[in-house]
Amino acid sequence: MGRKFESYLGSKSRDNEIYLFFFAAMFYIYILYSESANKYYIGYTNDPIRRLIEHNTTDEIKFTTKYRPWKMLVSLEVSDSRGDAMIMERFIKRQKSRKFLSRLIAEKENPDYFKNLMKNVLD
Repeated sequence: MGRKFESYLGSKSRDNEIYLFFFAAMFYIYILYSESANKYYIGYTNDPIRRLIEHNTTDEIKFTTKYRPWKMLVSLEVSDSRGDAMIMERFIKRQKSRKFLSRLIAEKENPDYFKNLMKNVLD
C-alpha cells in the first residue's frame, strides 16, 4: 500500500485523503556475450531485456555496436539502488577476468553466491 497523506483544507474526512504509490525500480547487473568476437560486456540497468534489445539494435556507434549480435548470459538482481548497481558493475569490470565472469555465469542459479559477493563488495 502507498503512503497516506491528508489534506488540510478543512475536513479530515476520507474524501480529502490522498494515497501516493511509489514504484521502486529494481536494478540488475547483466553479462552479454558476443560469439562472433568472443567478447563479454557487463552493464547495469533496471530493464535487462530492453538493454539487450538496445545493444543489438541501436544506431549509435558504441562499443557493443561493432560486436553484434549479443546474447544475455545472465542478469543478476542487485537492489533498488542505482548506486549499488554501479558499484557492483565497476567491481566486476575491474576484475578483468574471464574466469571470474565464468564463475558468475555458472552460479546464476545459486542466488546465495551473488548475494554473498554483493555483501562483501557493498559493505
